[in-house]
Amino acid sequence: MHDPHEVPVTVVPDRTLRVKIIDACGMACTFCHNEGTPVTADNADRPSDAFTGTPGRSGRVSIYLATNRAGFLSQRIPADADFALALAAVRGSLPINEVHFTGGEPTLHPDLPGLVRIARRLDLAVGLTSNGENGASVLPACAEAGLDRINLSVFGTTPQELAAVQAPRLASPRLAARKLDALARTIETACRHGVKVSANIVVPDHGHVERVLRIVEEYGHDVVVRILVNLEDDGASLAAMHEVLARLGAVPELRIITAGASDQRTRYRLPDGRTLYAKSIRPVRLPHTCTGCRFNNDRDCQEGYYGVRMYRAKDGPFMIGVCIQRMDLCLPLGEFVMSQRCNEVRNFRDDEAARLTALHRAPGREPGRR
Repeated sequence: MHDPHEVPVTVVPDRTLRVKIIDACGMACTFCHNEGTPVTADNADRPSDAFTGTPGRSGRVSIYLATNRAGFLSQRIPADADFALALAAVRGSLPINEVHFTGGEPTLHPDLPGLVRIARRLDLAVGLTSNGENGASVLPACAEAGLDRINLSVFGTTPQELAAVQAPRLASPRLAARKLDALARTIETACRHGVKVSANIVVPDHGHVERVLRIVEEYGHDVVVRILVNLEDDGASLAAMHEVLARLGAVPELRIITAGASDQRTRYRLPDGRTLYAKSIRPVRLPHTCTGCRFNNDRDCQEGYYGVRMYRAKDGPFMIGVCIQRMDLCLPLGEFVMSQRCNEVRNFRDDEAARLTALHRAPGREPGRR
């Protein structure tokens, strides 16, 4: 097995804002963090001190809700002037060059192309993370509006594999077959309309190695595959990822570090010439905000500092968060842009970019990232 730390390194400053544009989703994956927020449909009638992450009628979960002290429900973000002003406010205080739409499932948003157009008018690149369930119907208009790329979460190649990671209410092979057909149509539509496509595959442990290998073979000829460690990894996920790479005969070519966030990945070349990325988490912390946090140890802090996220609170303001395990750190947008936390994030990004660039002496550019 080749050591990825022996390959060239490129350092890319973090300039991405993740925006949760909708909470609804047509799947109910058992490992979903839902961007740290409660499932709105299951908590709409609950006070904030009684939000629950356990499955309700939707069957969906929010795995960190029991301890992350989330204090608001997220609502759908309209494609309107308020959203444009919110994006401009973030960009004016914290340099960004890309927005990445998340959910829930972004392709269920009734005006996703409108959101893309707003971001593009602000000269921002636009990506989104999707399970592919509705992409075929909305991607043509999104591509015309300027969508740059879509990261597709792929959970299996067979209905049984997909059903195995769904809540009981949705664990139907027949339903899973329809979801897989929709994913295939999304990939075909995205490629036809010039949207860059990647397939994200989480490798929880050794028991999933064969499944991941089948996914790489199924989709890896059409899209760029990225394998990811499970956020709740105790070491088994990383070991399983290494097993997948060894079985594939993957050779590392380039290590890409996102300065100012915990994201890192290594680009591998497969024997047939295809490219594959392996993504993992660096132990990155904000120098002041993370100090003294109850999760600030090697066991409990599962995502590190991954970057800035925007939400729209139900019947409330836009909110800015820096950790899905500490949703109590979220601030209203107006408060965030005037806060020391905003300064901390901006300075941390710049300082880490300078430090890592000097350390590796090989700054470079790797378009798109997360």
